[in-house]
Amino acid sequence: MPRFSDDDLGGGNDSPGGPPPAPSDGASRAPDDQSGAPVTIPSSDNHQHTIEIPATRSSISDIHMQRLSLSPSMRDRRGSRNSFGISLPIPRSPRRSRLSTAQKPGSAARDIIASQVQDTHKDKVAKVKNMCFAFDIDGVLAHGNNAIPQAKNVLRILNGDNELGIQFPYILLTNGGGKTEEARCQQLTEVLGFPISTDQFIQSHTPMQALAEYYDNVLVCGGESNNIRGVAENYGFKNVVIPKDILAWDPTISPCRKFTKEEEEEAKVRDFANFKFDAIMCFAESHDQSTEYQIILDLLLSANGRLLTRAKDPAARDAVAGHIPIYFSQGDLLCPTEHKGPPRLHLGAFRVALEAQYKALTGRDLDRIVYGKPERATYIVADEVIKSWMEEIHGEKKLPENIYMIGDNPQSDIIGGNLYGWNTCLVRTGVFQGGKNDVNNPANFGVFDHVEDAVKAAIRKELGNDFKFEWNPPNPTASTASSAIME
Repeated sequence: MPRFSDDDLGGGNDSPGGPPPAPSDGASRAPDDQSGAPVTIPSSDNHQHTIEIPATRSSISDIHMQRLSLSPSMRDRRGSRNSFGISLPIPRSPRRSRLSTAQKPGSAARDIIASQVQDTHKDKVAKVKNMCFAFDIDGVLAHGNNAIPQAKNVLRILNGDNELGIQFPYILLTNGGGKTEEARCQQLTEVLGFPISTDQFIQSHTPMQALAEYYDNVLVCGGESNNIRGVAENYGFKNVVIPKDILAWDPTISPCRKFTKEEEEEAKVRDFANFKFDAIMCFAESHDQSTEYQIILDLLLSANGRLLTRAKDPAARDAVAGHIPIYFSQGDLLCPTEHKGPPRLHLGAFRVALEAQYKALTGRDLDRIVYGKPERATYIVADEVIKSWMEEIHGEKKLPENIYMIGDNPQSDIIGGNLYGWNTCLVRTGVFQGGKNDVNNPANFGVFDHVEDAVKAAIRKELGNDFKFEWNPPNPTASTASSAIME
């Protein structure tokens, strides 16, 4: 499959090593069409650590943006949930973690044996180092806090329990979020039973850390408790406000909400009557939708991001009178959970409902920016993470030629991987429950019952049908290695 073509992209020099593309007026914006006020990204020469990636383009017109939000389809080249012309800032280089821990296969004796085996199979080793897996999490590796049984066997194989005793490179690329990368990786380590490093992990809002260079005062929504505040502050946002802070200032702002004493103790109260918000960030699914709808709409309809005010024309098309920018970390409508029935509504459903509310109040479509899969910006971040992870485990900072994306959601995992030239595998353990393949967004490598079938099929394609998925070295080699260690 080809990578993104010129017809799919917004144009400009968007390579990680080059300067960010910039419109002639110095700001990235949506075109003047039937949508609401244009979203503008502040123009500055000080953004040295970010690049701006044009939103994935589509052959359809902007007037169909809302339909695209609901059901992006490869059939119509609907690769983006964003308006044309919008740019998504991302970090220029991958974020290094204090928890960088490559999983080593085993003991010193085992490593020596594995090294001997690999020396006699250099062709297979080269093929291992020229492939990589990118896993979605929910619906592929786990359902909430419960690991999918085949996932543990997959990680066993990829972490060295195979005939070469070698690690296969893999990253986790998820539209989930709501916690810091460190907290989420610790949780996944417990759920999956194998160490997951933040250096091989990208969640929906990971690329949004770049926005800290653009905005100072932000409302951040979604997630449980105060977790989302920690995420934004960890990214470098200076003044982070969460809905609880506003409720503590004025509990009447959300008529259907009862504000508890415990929540008030977690809040950071200030005089929001004299506070100007620069942007709204929806990092994760809402746990208090009524309150978040109300506060977000108050700000979108406000005079330049100030609560208790109303713009003269909230849906005006000029950047001065228009609404403040609003960002969503991803656009998935559904997400598999521990629930035994169909997948549950996700952040994309919250966004679609908010769009409907905004249009009912203003008569115009909400202009917004959506990150996550299938946006091209997410895959450019993934490229850099893969190269860094390759250097971490194999000492070679390069991008493998054969990358396999394994996901359960055709409208994000599969369409994004297809557009970016990856080999896509669709599994039936999550959102997709269909038959041979998804009609609108077909996986180009195949459809599998679960992640283990997909991984084994990919490895057999690259290394041959006789490749063994367990570590069982010959005894003579083992004896030689043991003698060497004793000496």
